[in-house]
Amino acid sequence: MRLLSTTIIALRALRRNKLRSMLTALGIIIGVAAVIAMVGIGNGAKSQVEAQVASLGRNVVTVFPGSFNAGGMRGGWGSTSTLTIEDTDAIVREVNGVVAVSPEVRDRNQILANGLNWNTQVNGESTDYLSIRAWDLSDGAMFTETDVKGATKVCVIGSTVVKQLFPDTDPLGQTLRIRNIPFRVLGVLESKGFNFFGSDQDDTVIVPYTTHMRRINRRTTVSTILIEAASSEEMQSVQDDVTALLQQRRGGREPDFTVRNQLELAQTATATTRVMTSLLGAIAGVSLLVGGIGIMNIMLVSVTERTREIGIRLAIGAHDGDIRVQFLIEAMVLSSLGGIIGVILGIGISQTLANLNGWPVLVSTNSILMAVGFSALVGVVFGFYPAHKAAQLDPIEALRFE
Repeated sequence: MRLLSTTIIALRALRRNKLRSMLTALGIIIGVAAVIAMVGIGNGAKSQVEAQVASLGRNVVTVFPGSFNAGGMRGGWGSTSTLTIEDTDAIVREVNGVVAVSPEVRDRNQILANGLNWNTQVNGESTDYLSIRAWDLSDGAMFTETDVKGATKVCVIGSTVVKQLFPDTDPLGQTLRIRNIPFRVLGVLESKGFNFFGSDQDDTVIVPYTTHMRRINRRTTVSTILIEAASSEEMQSVQDDVTALLQQRRGGREPDFTVRNQLELAQTATATTRVMTSLLGAIAGVSLLVGGIGIMNIMLVSVTERTREIGIRLAIGAHDGDIRVQFLIEAMVLSSLGGIIGVILGIGISQTLANLNGWPVLVSTNSILMAVGFSALVGVVFGFYPAHKAAQLDPIEALRFE
């Protein structure tokens, strides 16, 4: 009952000075709104990068060509490739937890069809490629294992290639030429957009890797080896086993390859956005601190102005604790109310920025709860000293105060 009456007194005191109460809460409002908006923008950027990494495939382990040192010739990472089809076959046979493998051959070529031409990425892949990349076809079908074994001149194409070479016709069954070699279009890939490297994933032509190696660029090595692990938990063991196997096949020579898994790629890709989100949140948090100082300042002024009121309450039987609780409640109400208004304003600002600039924004429940909780904590921390000072007033001196 005593707490209820103290709360009513505190709310009446705030209501008597509506304008000052709102101006006091303004610092918290701005601080919370800034935190919500900045963290929302940062989280949105992070989620966009994670989605782009996920678009590269599921549970993917990739073998890249590494540095080499042979016959007096030396080169850095990716300067040459010694990865072979035999390496791919060995991975399929000997590494547990592997569900799909695609030796990948990549280069850019000028392609022609319908009297039009376009420079695009031409990839040689296995039939497992779409499974590894978690990529579906919007139309048609993927080439088969028979096409791979026979190095058949067939392909599937991305939506960007369709727009450039087949703008008004159905591409299925049509012929496009790569280095003047005719290829029959079997299927069209669903659109995936740009990846986090900034490359258009839809600007591609996929052919059997054997066709690419024998007919297009006549090479004996592959650019990379894509591997799909059975689960995310097995990616690390698959990565370790592939590394050990390839090193064993090279007779203990200095590694000329690098094995990376998708989790490492995701962590690297999101590291910058995590730092940016933390930095934006910290900068916005400074305004919360300034708002807390504003609450303390106004509450100290309020203690001075209401000295006689405090003296009267003490004289008629109020305890020191009642006075302390009253001023703490006033500070917490100001900060909590500011926090709630700040959350609403922050969500509005973030959505406005998203609509105007096309930025991805993700306002999480955790960030809202954290901002409101922190604003209430600010009220307790910065309201405690004024409340304690008010509780320590001497009733006689307080009644004499003019």
